[in-house]
Amino acid sequence: MLTIYGVYRSRAARVYWMAGELGIPFKSVPVIQARRLANPLAPDAPLNTLSPEFVTVNPMGMIPSIKDGDLVMHESLAINLYLARKHGGLLSGQTVEEDGFLTMWTIWALAELEPHTVKIVYIYDDGHENTDTGKATIDVACRSMKRPLAVLEKHLTDKDWIVGDRFTAADLNVAEVLRYGQTEQALFEAHPKVNAWLKRCQSRPAYLAMQATRSKEPV
Repeated sequence: MLTIYGVYRSRAARVYWMAGELGIPFKSVPVIQARRLANPLAPDAPLNTLSPEFVTVNPMGMIPSIKDGDLVMHESLAINLYLARKHGGLLSGQTVEEDGFLTMWTIWALAELEPHTVKIVYIYDDGHENTDTGKATIDVACRSMKRPLAVLEKHLTDKDWIVGDRFTAADLNVAEVLRYGQTEQALFEAHPKVNAWLKRCQSRPAYLAMQATRSKEPV
């Protein structure tokens, strides 16, 4: 059985969503981020990213990770591409060309969007969104995202999904990268095709189920 390491309030959410889309059984091992704990190496600390037990799984001390039989794999977006490819179905590429586009858009999201969306979510996580420094950081992140969002907006002009005529791993991966920036409503309202596409992605039953579980975890 697939084992997913990581809490839902982390990038592991992407993998839990993918597992739900694929309808595959999995075992969840909650591993909390060490930065959320006062003393992550304390004897009574919950399993976290610095726990020796987890570092044997991922020496980088990052979540999520998976075990799938003898395979151990890290990096959330790559994990999703692997799971889609392994379990087939319409979430994966149906041709070599489609497979290439799934990879391209995933790397695009990682390179062009995630550095900025992560800055935004960290500002909110730290409660600094109303400080001068926080506002300035968010403003820079939003300005940096305008060009890639314009590219995605144009791409979605005559289509509902990023690759092919259906929801794929590319949509899931890009949507999850953008979710970290959704607090900035004006940015998305300025890109209506992207905004509508994101709402389609986030109305899917597997996404809603992931979010329902995520909401039960402590902040």
